[in-house]
Amino acid sequence: MTTIKQADFIQSVSDALQYISYYHPADYIQALGEAYKLEQSPAAKDAIAQILTNSRMCAEGKRPICQDTGIVVAFVKVGMNVRFETGLSLEQMVNEGVRRAYLLPENKLRASIVTDPAGKRANTKDNTPAVVHVSLVAGDTVEVSIAAKGGGSENKAKLAMLNPNDSIVDWILEVVPQMGAGWCPPGMLGIGIGGSAEKAMLMAKESLMAPIDMHELKLKDRQSLNKIEELRLEIFEKVNNLGIGAQGLGGLATVLDVKILDYPTHAASLPVAIIPNCAATRHVHFVLDANGAAELTPPDLNTYPDVHWAPSAQAKRVNVDTLTKTDIAHWQAGETLLLTGKILTGRDAAHKRIANMLAKGEKLPVDLSNRFIYYVGPVDAVKNEAVGPAGPTTATRMDDYTELMLGQLNLLGSIGKAERGDEALAVIKKYKSVYLMAVGGAAFLVSKAIKKSRVIAFEDLSMEAIYEFDVVDMPVTVAVSATGESVHKTGPALWQEKIGQDKIAKQKVIEITALN
Repeated sequence: MTTIKQADFIQSVSDALQYISYYHPADYIQALGEAYKLEQSPAAKDAIAQILTNSRMCAEGKRPICQDTGIVVAFVKVGMNVRFETGLSLEQMVNEGVRRAYLLPENKLRASIVTDPAGKRANTKDNTPAVVHVSLVAGDTVEVSIAAKGGGSENKAKLAMLNPNDSIVDWILEVVPQMGAGWCPPGMLGIGIGGSAEKAMLMAKESLMAPIDMHELKLKDRQSLNKIEELRLEIFEKVNNLGIGAQGLGGLATVLDVKILDYPTHAASLPVAIIPNCAATRHVHFVLDANGAAELTPPDLNTYPDVHWAPSAQAKRVNVDTLTKTDIAHWQAGETLLLTGKILTGRDAAHKRIANMLAKGEKLPVDLSNRFIYYVGPVDAVKNEAVGPAGPTTATRMDDYTELMLGQLNLLGSIGKAERGDEALAVIKKYKSVYLMAVGGAAFLVSKAIKKSRVIAFEDLSMEAIYEFDVVDMPVTVAVSATGESVHKTGPALWQEKIGQDKIAKQKVIEITALN
């Protein structure tokens, strides 16, 4: 019988979470590098370049790939010939590993977990508890697959109880565009088919732990493919044909792989779950066999794609401290900017508190008039940093506050990631405001533009407090112009049409060749 020591298990979990905070899986980096080579959309190619450059910076500096360092999910398979030398439960050991990883002084990770989710939503300060799935299996080892899942991608999870004769592919092609870009494509789609509702969701999540192998799958003889492999290829091709592209800007690469796990189900049922994995793609697998803590080998940076992002020569430099509505009225959707000056931050909790204070007739602690607000919850600074990784959060969650912020409080503009809803677009147009987009998955790169940071309101909200950042050449794209034009609508529509035209042209070439 194998004996696993408490200290080894906890240390392995802690080391794994630190490891995945700054090292992308090698398979993801290689797949993203290939997508970069093939990408034809300038906006999408620039976004991918930022993600690849950010990845290298994080691997070298051992700082988080994304400011959202995730909710920890662990799949633990315990061999039935294993015993633990511990006074803690398995979940307690996982949580102790999480606590140590997220509070490590050299690379403190952002605590995002809140208790009382339907009530006060108080931050636990150490990112515990994790979500732990345990199964007993044959054998004398403990296998752990662990991930840190960002909220932007997790929030896009979908479950449908289809009829047995419904098309799984049709449902997925209906759902993926509804996800928007808040899950930071290009990434992976995890799909669970069968079982029951909860089993389908678990399979979708666990499937994301597998390595990317779509390139190898496409090279296989089509006659040798099983039904699941055929389905993966079909979904992969048809989702990419939607033209959503990197960050939802329109392009060729929306997904890098599609993973599917299935399970027998009731004759009357067809449960199907889909969960995307974002550009951070944090997961790792290790095995404990009583020979100490797991050893994780750092990736070879020489194998990383030779991509080094730099601002475009066409990017317009603007001083946000002196901007007026007359100035921003001339900005065009899709235009790239480099921001310098003072910007405020604020996300869900801050917006809610502002709304509640105004409803009670209370004076706000900060004047938002003619300012830009950045939807971000940064990682704490270490050493000489002004702030830790500070990439954007999904802007759509702030849509309900758009009328309040732009109308009553006279906010000039906002910065986030992903698209805005139709109602928010109408309000932005009404007040001749703008919405700017930073690249999700490039948090460390973005943070280098932040030279000073201070909390100016709602300090008790931790990472959701209102900060003031002094930025220099912060890279953004005009996602919504003062006329209400959105690149998240025009970009994918343009590229879906272009991809369709290219497919028709290729088919004609094949037909002509066959005739000759």
